[in-house]
Amino acid sequence: MASLTNTRIESIDLLKGLVMVIMALDHVRDYFHYSAFFFDPTDPIQSNLPIFFTRWITHFCAPTFSFLAGMSAFMVGKRKTQHQLFSFLFKRGLWLVFIELTVVGFAWFFDIHFRTFGLLVIWSLGISMIVLAALIYLPRIYILVFSLLLICCHNLFDNVHFSGNILWSLIHEQTFYPLSEHTQLLIGYPLVPWIAVMSLGYYFGAFYDKSVDDNKRRKLFNSVGGIAIALFILLRLTNLYGDPKEFKHYSTLSQDLISFLNPSKYPPSLLYLLMTLGGAFLFLANTQKLKGKIVDFFSIFGRVPFFYYILHLYFIHIIAMIFAELSGFGWQKFIFSTWIGFEPNMKGYGFSLFVVYAVWIGIVLMLYPLCKKFDEYKQMNREKWWLSYL
Repeated sequence: MASLTNTRIESIDLLKGLVMVIMALDHVRDYFHYSAFFFDPTDPIQSNLPIFFTRWITHFCAPTFSFLAGMSAFMVGKRKTQHQLFSFLFKRGLWLVFIELTVVGFAWFFDIHFRTFGLLVIWSLGISMIVLAALIYLPRIYILVFSLLLICCHNLFDNVHFSGNILWSLIHEQTFYPLSEHTQLLIGYPLVPWIAVMSLGYYFGAFYDKSVDDNKRRKLFNSVGGIAIALFILLRLTNLYGDPKEFKHYSTLSQDLISFLNPSKYPPSLLYLLMTLGGAFLFLANTQKLKGKIVDFFSIFGRVPFFYYILHLYFIHIIAMIFAELSGFGWQKFIFSTWIGFEPNMKGYGFSLFVVYAVWIGIVLMLYPLCKKFDEYKQMNREKWWLSYL
């Protein structure tokens, strides 16, 4: 029984750590690559395959992490009563929303005036936890039905728009919303279907119960992952349903590939989630017995993801300011009032993709010993309640 539990934890921590490390690549690209201030890396007309795949691989991060957070919530619930789990999820959800609007918001913009409040991935995780806190009282099959309905059917509302309606934007439409003359709200992660991704993870967390055979779980996850990928390919090729941005043919194979592999993320379409969560299921199915130093390396980040997330944003932003100053661009321009890629004064700054990857690897290596020390501290101080908030 202990062996099964350890395998389960290591497998999930490995995937969680891997997507956290990959996530940093996209954030480094935002702050360091010259093209980030000129065009969308997923634009088939202006982008190319190296730039596109640097962005594409990070598509797997947010849905995978949200799904795994749901799985972790189920496992935490095995040690708690329903009421205790409700309190755990509700309080941590509120905490994440607060951190998004303060500590994380400042990390992105370095703006002491807080002229832009971003509702990004941490906000979506927080609200998803709050919603999950209520859903845990339902039978598991109802949670599955709720999750699948939102994931599969929300694209029916792609053409529904309510201009200036903040509630609709919070639910299903990415936008900037003015709060005052000098302050705006960036709704980057509308809640539907993110809340369903976490609740889906909660449902599948039960398959790591000690009563479930390893081989049965592996076959199930391989089947679910394979069906999801096959359905993604079928729907993407036919443009039948599942994404507001249709697959188009262009003059070159590389442009066709970019268009095909670029379903909508904001909010994540059915096709986006089939592609990314399908990959997550396949990874979980086939890595639970992996061992070694590489696994241990990535698992460290997976055991302290929130700690790593906060640190990596500040590291990236500060190092970008140093690079800007040394290159003669000026560190002052790295204080933003809106999203970095939308700042007109950033045009002309930036480096090659080689520099982006070098900086990414350097930041990950710098953060590793800090994350390892914090993980060791957590393991030795499990009785300290406040550590669960970090």
